[in-house]
Order: sequence, then structure tokens, then C-alpha cells
Amino acid sequence: MTNNASNNETSYSLPLRIYYEDTDAGGVVYHSNYLNFFERARTEWLRDLGYEQDKLRQQQNIVFVVRNVNIAYLKPALFNDEIIATAKIKKLGRSSMEISQKILRENDDKKTELLATGLVVIVCVNATKFKPVKIPDAIREAMNIA
Repeated sequence: MTNNASNNETSYSLPLRIYYEDTDAGGVVYHSNYLNFFERARTEWLRDLGYEQDKLRQQQNIVFVVRNVNIAYLKPALFNDEIIATAKIKKLGRSSMEISQKILRENDDKKTELLATGLVVIVCVNATKFKPVKIPDAIREAMNIA
């Protein structure tokens, strides 16, 4: 895992490898797996900032849920590719955040190719009632989005 986020940035990058299980019979990543790659980047970002989702549920009674996803598939990721999944805060609300995400790959010429883009709306909700609640100030500060 590589965190490209500093205290002055609101982005994260996670290197991943494409496994056979991620692909169809032709060796192309199955479309729904991009959701998994995006989720891993968001989860690892939160973990890197010091927040485990199970502990947030247990200690603060909150969870982050996906409200909306929009994905554009531009080029196929293939078996054994090394990709990078990114996440960057695009818009922040009281209880929600819009996260711009990308899947990138370095090609043979060492140039970065954009394989997919995603826009994911995440909502912080009460874990019992599933009603929106304010994103905790400590998390906002850690993501530098206060």
C-alpha cells in the first residue's frame, strides 16, 4: 500500500495486481471487480489515517455506506496487470462525500494509462438506524477536509 496523501492533500493511491480470479475467461477484468478495487482504495485510505471500519462501528456507532456509483470503463485491465486504484475527495457535505476514483496502469512505454474512472458518493450513517450523521471532525481533519 502506498499513501500519496500528505497532511496537505486529500488523495490516496493503492497498488494492486490483477489475479486470475478477477478476470473472465479471456483474461479481462470483470466489470464489477472495479467496484472492489475502488472499495479497497477507500478502505485502505481510512485505515492508513488510523481508522478501522469495524472499530468505528463498535466505538462510534457509525458506518460509511455507498449511496451512488458511476463508473466509466475506458480500457481493459488484464490478468497479471499491476494497477493503481486512487481515491480523492471531490465534494464534501455534512454527512456525505463525493470521491473521485481512478484505475491506472503503467504501459510498456512507462506512460500511465487511465483504465477506468469512478465517482462514488459515500454517506456516514448511524450503524443502528442507518440514518445520515455528521462525518466525525477527527476523520475530516485526518483527511484534511475539515
